[in-house]
Amino acid sequence: MAKKAIIIGAGPAGLTAAYELLARSDIEPVILEENDFVGGISATLDYKNNKIDMGGHRFFSKSERVMDWWLSILPLQGAPAKDDILLDRDVPLSTLPEAPDPEKSDKVMLKRHRLSRIYYLKTFFDYPVSLNMNTIKGLGLWRMFKIGCSYMKALAFPIKNEKSLEDFMINRFGRELYLTFFKDYTEKLWGIDCAKISAEWGAQRIKGISILKVLKQMANNMFGHKDKAVETSFIDSFFYPKFGPGHLWQNVAEQIEAKGGKILKRHKVIRITKKENNVTAVEALDDKGKLHVFEGDYFISTMPVKDLIEAMTDVPAKVKKVADGLMYRDFRTVGILLNKLKIKNTTRFKTVGNIVPDTWIYVQERDVKLGRLQIFNNWSPYMVKDLENTVWIGLEYFCNEQDKIWTDDDDTFIKFAIGEAAKIGIFDEADVLDAYTHKVKKAYPAYFGTYDRFEEIKNFVNKIDNLFLVGRNGMHRYNNMDHSTLAAMKTVDFILGDGGSREEIWSVNTESDYHEEK
Repeated sequence: MAKKAIIIGAGPAGLTAAYELLARSDIEPVILEENDFVGGISATLDYKNNKIDMGGHRFFSKSERVMDWWLSILPLQGAPAKDDILLDRDVPLSTLPEAPDPEKSDKVMLKRHRLSRIYYLKTFFDYPVSLNMNTIKGLGLWRMFKIGCSYMKALAFPIKNEKSLEDFMINRFGRELYLTFFKDYTEKLWGIDCAKISAEWGAQRIKGISILKVLKQMANNMFGHKDKAVETSFIDSFFYPKFGPGHLWQNVAEQIEAKGGKILKRHKVIRITKKENNVTAVEALDDKGKLHVFEGDYFISTMPVKDLIEAMTDVPAKVKKVADGLMYRDFRTVGILLNKLKIKNTTRFKTVGNIVPDTWIYVQERDVKLGRLQIFNNWSPYMVKDLENTVWIGLEYFCNEQDKIWTDDDDTFIKFAIGEAAKIGIFDEADVLDAYTHKVKKAYPAYFGTYDRFEEIKNFVNKIDNLFLVGRNGMHRYNNMDHSTLAAMKTVDFILGDGGSREEIWSVNTESDYHEEK
């Protein structure tokens, strides 16, 4: 009888694990997914044929294994996309004879230009921050002087014991630049002072980036040298599925089912039975309230660690206490369909309708709660129903479930979000054609609360022989898609005896060179 793997969650990590098990073994995966869609936070939402990518998901990784895997699901375009044709724009194309044409085929990965900027003082600044004339002009000489002095002070007298995210950032940017470009946005994201957030968040999300790195990058660009260790945040292009990230994960799900795997949607896991050092079964409620019991040989969890421990039997009291204290940040997005934007394209990049060319924009303005802005036209021309006559954007907010941002009804919150964007000059309210809002619980695992004791949970679950934690919420780590994909791959490696260790799974997105060396 074939062995069975019960996988909790049909996000990137869960789907990758199921796909890999089917491709490399006779182990049968059964995925239990609480929602009625796959992809988790990497799903693509559809509103009247305008598509929303929740949070923005660039397909880029320093892991060639992950990149090759993605392109095996959706091959790179072999002909120009719709906006490339309209703009007569050159774009790198696959030379393989069977490479798909995005105008004719849906199963295709696009190559897209990356541009992200900071919106502050109703002005655009480069992201990552660059020390160029645009920055000097936008901030003024006095601010730039203070930033320079502050950075020199940080070099001469660094904080020796980095306990908080604030310490981490000040050491790399100086206090003035930290206060100008990092503090407010980060506190919008987490809803807490940076001094109360673990420095580990910076180590995982801002790896290796500093003013020295920025200067080095500038020098390389000026003299035509290419640095072999360019940071992830400096990439100027990325892959992107024709219809957003959920398009890839839906294709993975279809292949899993075609190969004999099962994906059971609207199945909420409520209990995990453990006996000694093994999980024996998982219990889940379907959308009709019926209880189902799933026994298996292996159990892979991508559900929030807090919920996992709460649902598990026979857990030590101290581990339960740590899990109870883990915290999360929730997310709400508003899709806005517009006639046009008010912000203007002053860059050298051509776009359809001459809209600003950014994929996303970090909103640093202090008088609004808006955290980030996406322009879906620039992610893929196929994300927008009427590319040539409308602009489809996403206004992104970070919150907790008890906040007004979360509890407001849809109409009230949409009106609030439109007002904020109009207030800072993104668009005029008269140009709004339609709007939609969506919420995501536990979108961001937090690096405060009892996170400083997370090692106790990790040690406990590592002793359960047939249980593996992967994914952003599964590992309580602010992972990107490629980290979740790679951790799932390494988990299957370990299960199948193809090398690796549990510690190697946990090491994804912690090693210092992960973002620095290909």
